[in-house]
Amino acid sequence: MSSQTPPPPAARPKRADARLNERALLGAAAALFVSAGVNVPVRDIAAKAGVGTATIYRHFPTRADLIEAVYRHQVEACAQAGPALLASSPSPFVALSSWIELFVDFLVTKHGLAAAMQSDKPGVASLHLSFLDRLLPVCAEIINATVEAGELQPDVGAFELMYGVGNLCAGAGPDPRYDARRMVKRLIAGLRPASE
Repeated sequence: MSSQTPPPPAARPKRADARLNERALLGAAAALFVSAGVNVPVRDIAAKAGVGTATIYRHFPTRADLIEAVYRHQVEACAQAGPALLASSPSPFVALSSWIELFVDFLVTKHGLAAAMQSDKPGVASLHLSFLDRLLPVCAEIINATVEAGELQPDVGAFELMYGVGNLCAGAGPDPRYDARRMVKRLIAGLRPASE
């Protein structure tokens, strides 16, 4: 008879339906955070996701947990969209424009998320830095394809483009006289070669 203590059981992976619920919740929360802000009622998120409010609290016990998960979800969705858009769009410039629209959705939400996540929770401070690490290579890949196709000026860099778009989105707010999306579209259109 062994005197060794058996190892603790491994954490069970989430069931398929639980993973589907979580993805639906994150998608619904992200959409509502963009349209209504991060303080949207939990019942509205549950209704949009087609689940009960208890399901939200089971996955995300606090609003901060939900906000952080939405932030990470949006970064990953934006990262995965880059190669897919390049493969499916009629041109690299269309892919770039579509990807920038997704990035703007993320940024508009991110500004609300950043304000809501002002806390000492471990890992929150690193979220802001980690999104650049994940998204810069994706943006660079799309830019390179667009430049190679002759649809973008060759001196456009991923960091400066993302930074510029970020600054245009930083002004987004309740004032109807400023439309960040319209300004970003003008920025992207202005990056085409002069012959376009």
